Amino acid sequence: MEHTGTVYLVGAGPGDPELLTVRAARLLQEASLIVHDGLVDPAILALAHPNATLISVAKKRSKHTLPQDQINALLVREAKAGRDVVRLKGGDPFIFGRGGEEMEDCHAAGVPVEVVPGISAANGAAAAAGIALTHRESASIVSFVAGQCKGLKDQNWAGLAGHGRTLVIYMGVKTAPQIAEKLMEDGLAPDMPVAVIENAARPEMRVLRAPLAGLPDMIEQEHVISPALIVIGEVTARDNNTVAQAALEAAV
Repeated sequence: MEHTGTVYLVGAGPGDPELLTVRAARLLQEASLIVHDGLVDPAILALAHPNATLISVAKKRSKHTLPQDQINALLVREAKAGRDVVRLKGGDPFIFGRGGEEMEDCHAAGVPVEVVPGISAANGAAAAAGIALTHRESASIVSFVAGQCKGLKDQNWAGLAGHGRTLVIYMGVKTAPQIAEKLMEDGLAPDMPVAVIENAARPEMRVLRAPLAGLPDMIEQEHVISPALIVIGEVTARDNNTVAQAALEAAV
């Protein structure tokens, strides 16, 4: 009976290799095959075993190296051939990483899966920027939404943002005009403070701020590119920039 390998769904965190879990770093150094997303920082890929095969399945808006079903098939095929596969994802595999779909297909094919969680993009970006997603005086609720999906304007985001709430938007750079319009139509104040965190936890990190109504113009004028998160809420306006400034100065 042929040996079936294991697929490891591994979270790479927000970008800084030092934010990897010990388990993730060990698997990278031992793996013979690593299938990785485009958002995984090159410094993390550099930790791979010198003889490891690296396969990029990078996805960009409307342009995928491999469609998701083919990625799933690749993982199953390699595991069925007896190889252990590290499927490396930016942030956490189960937070907008489609790790659940990959796990389901592997299980359906009889392939064992181990999930190695990572620091989510939201947690890592907020920490690097010195933004407390929850704060006793400002927010007791945090919501994560995807800003790049079909039927965006038809989704119900009522109650996700506003007083006492923090809204974190993944993949929202390209759809920022629709996002701002949608939230304001739902009653969110145009002057609600917003932060955009670009390249979080990396030397080139930027933290940009604007009122909600000015979000689209700010993204365009500052030429914001992915990876970037949008954080909406009163917590982004608090005097909590010391951590972010210290991190930026240390990286220079």
